Amino acid sequence: MADRAARPGPVDIKSLDRDGLRLAIEEHGAPAYRARQLERQLYARGAVSFGEMTDLPAALREKLSAGHTLDVAQIVSRQISSDGTRKYLVGFPDGVSVECVGLPEGTRLTACFSTQAGCAMGCSFCATGMDGFVRDLTPGEMVDQVRAVAEDFGRRVSNVVAMGQGEPFACYDATLAALRFMNSPDGLGVGARHIVVSTCGLLPGIARFAEEPEQFTLAVSVHSAVQATRDRLMPGVRGMALADLRQALVAYARRSGRRPTLEYALITGVNDTVAEIDALASFCEGLRAHVNLIPANPVAGTAFVAPPAQAAASVARRLSAKGIEASVRRERGADIDAACGQLRRRDG
Repeated sequence: MADRAARPGPVDIKSLDRDGLRLAIEEHGAPAYRARQLERQLYARGAVSFGEMTDLPAALREKLSAGHTLDVAQIVSRQISSDGTRKYLVGFPDGVSVECVGLPEGTRLTACFSTQAGCAMGCSFCATGMDGFVRDLTPGEMVDQVRAVAEDFGRRVSNVVAMGQGEPFACYDATLAALRFMNSPDGLGVGARHIVVSTCGLLPGIARFAEEPEQFTLAVSVHSAVQATRDRLMPGVRGMALADLRQALVAYARRSGRRPTLEYALITGVNDTVAEIDALASFCEGLRAHVNLIPANPVAGTAFVAPPAQAAASVARRLSAKGIEASVRRERGADIDAACGQLRRRDG
């Protein structure tokens, strides 16, 4: 489906990146600093109409309103886990909806947001792709999910992860624009090092991400370092050679000076064998990557099962013994289908 910003008619002001906001301001003959005020109204303050942006001149507000819509996301439903995690179904004016998650931990609040409605990657252990791909999200639709989490909890979001529905690098420009609004002091003010983008490993996206000036963190879903196993688990990147992915990660670390995280969903009898873990260790050699082991979460329609906690811990120890930094993620929100791989566009 075509990107919303390319559709005929008035353009949603929140579909624009920072340069787009600046151009929108300049087109109306206003000074450049008004673009920062507009960004602050849209993202720091969450304005729902141009009329309430009273730090902008009335004439400019009228011109912006005449040429742009201001779409506002709404929380359609909310579920609360026994561990305090909250999952939201967030709806947009065109009827499309996505899920996002809020994870409180002490003074920290993490928001997990979606970059697409649905997903075209089709990973066999993930619920998101089962409903198919609908469309990319705009920058504002991504930021609105994080704002929804903050407003519902009544406190600032400290960490952000693009690990919800969709493949962030399949809509690279919109995702980067959203990250910058989240990071900006005129936006949500989240530190760049506390913003993580999770990708299936799209090579052009990794190369572009290495060139970005911000210290955003890269997480890459590997899930197997055996080519045949990875192709089976992740059909959306079938044909991508693991050697090419590893080379891209080496280049990323060298160019950016940042170390990547490798995500690995542990599935009993599929990718948790000694041969599979040894292959993972060989893949990681020299990368200085951190391996995040994620026991596979139950997803209706699949037969995949996570290994017991002791087995997952044993995998972490085996990797550590080979000099690979690894940890087992403590999953949150599984009782409301809010854990990794469980997000779908469902009400309740």
